[in-house]
Amino acid sequence: MLALVTLGVLPTIGFTQSSEDEEKSTYYTEPGTYGTKRESDPPNYVRNLSKTGISGTKNTNWLNVGLDYRIRYEHRHHDIRRTELTDDNPYLLRTRAYLGITEKLDPFRAAIEFEDARRTNSQFAEDTRDFNRNELIQAYGELHFKKALGQDDLGNNRPVFVRYGRMAFEFLDRRLLALNQWRNTTNNFIGLRASFGQNANPWALDLLALNPIGRVTNAPDTTDTDRTVLAAIGHWRKWSEVVTIEPHFLVLNQRATPATLNRARRINTLGLRLYGWVGKSGFNYDFTGLGQFGEDNQQRHIAQSFTGEVGYKMDHPWKPRISYFLGYASGDKDPNDNQNNRFERFFGFARPWSADDYIVMENVVARKLQLEFEPIKSMRVDAGYSLYSLASATDRFNNLLGGANNRDNTGSSGKKLGYSLDTRVRLKPTKFTDLTLGYSHFTNQEFVLARQEAALGETAPGSTFFYIEFSANAFDLFKK
Repeated sequence: MLALVTLGVLPTIGFTQSSEDEEKSTYYTEPGTYGTKRESDPPNYVRNLSKTGISGTKNTNWLNVGLDYRIRYEHRHHDIRRTELTDDNPYLLRTRAYLGITEKLDPFRAAIEFEDARRTNSQFAEDTRDFNRNELIQAYGELHFKKALGQDDLGNNRPVFVRYGRMAFEFLDRRLLALNQWRNTTNNFIGLRASFGQNANPWALDLLALNPIGRVTNAPDTTDTDRTVLAAIGHWRKWSEVVTIEPHFLVLNQRATPATLNRARRINTLGLRLYGWVGKSGFNYDFTGLGQFGEDNQQRHIAQSFTGEVGYKMDHPWKPRISYFLGYASGDKDPNDNQNNRFERFFGFARPWSADDYIVMENVVARKLQLEFEPIKSMRVDAGYSLYSLASATDRFNNLLGGANNRDNTGSSGKKLGYSLDTRVRLKPTKFTDLTLGYSHFTNQEFVLARQEAALGETAPGSTFFYIEFSANAFDLFKK
């Protein structure tokens, strides 16, 4: 069961502060930091039917619809996540469809979302990262009261809604709770969500009580009754021209059952996020501190994490932005004591940590220098240099070698994981299609090389990742 605070529909990323000649209409400011822009609610491929341009739908503003398709070709050379040094050239295929009723039956609202995810042309076995065939990832009913808390000082309604059913969402900077849009399959939950306020208001609060959905590759998904998540996340935007404050508290409860290898856990996470823009200077910042405490299989759980990014967006037609990110998530210090120090990453999004999806939010120190710019209309480019090491030399590197032989309890394999160079180009060839090309090269360092040698009897100097991704939105076909 999960209790949590949400943000709802998010405005376009960028420097959103109003000029002196504009009348302020919202308290919300988009962080503008790299990889932290959350998916909207409903998802960003969804369109209001009355605005699609389809003949005869002008008065159907109570119905939201969506239908999109994505295909991604990947070339992976010596992928360090695998248990053999080889090449793989998979095609990842995903189809999504959405139908949502909004104001027609108020206060009752509802939505369903379908997803079909699969992979072809790969030499590896099916897994739940890439496969989830013919599944409802959302199916919920909602009681929505648009003016339950009146209006704020800017005239925006303060709504309250209570939602029950199967849901998919993103919160905060996506590092703890996310859909995982890059991955072929989607994180989702079943249970209760109650929201107070909206993005435009000076404060908002969401409370959720949920169980994770267990993905199954070729059968209906199941409810994970062994794990529950409780969370509360608040948003204070009264001072958003200077800072937005997001305190949050999450709890993961896990029962000791055969499915969890008889491992009982209760992990409490207390966090605070601060982000904003420094006047009209073009500088922005985003800092989050997290502390965890609780019990893990009769051990004390004590762990910490910190992420921080500072960026500068230049006043130039290309909208260039340069930023520096530092992220830390603790690892277990001593495998033989009665304390676990490995940070629990909940259901977060790994891709902001690394372009090749190698790094997750546990036992890691990450440093990233990033450049973003838009040289022409409908083209966005970003490039980065990243350096990675273990927070604790005696804990694991989660994604290495398929999760086996990925820890050296003695610490003699060192801490250095590797460094990465990556670039990405995002294009919009037509009004209803998107095209992305990406490249990343990861150079292995001492820990990865030592564990490869121990497990495989051979090593690779690094790995290469290249991909081409194409997506199409059916309801944008009718745009004028």
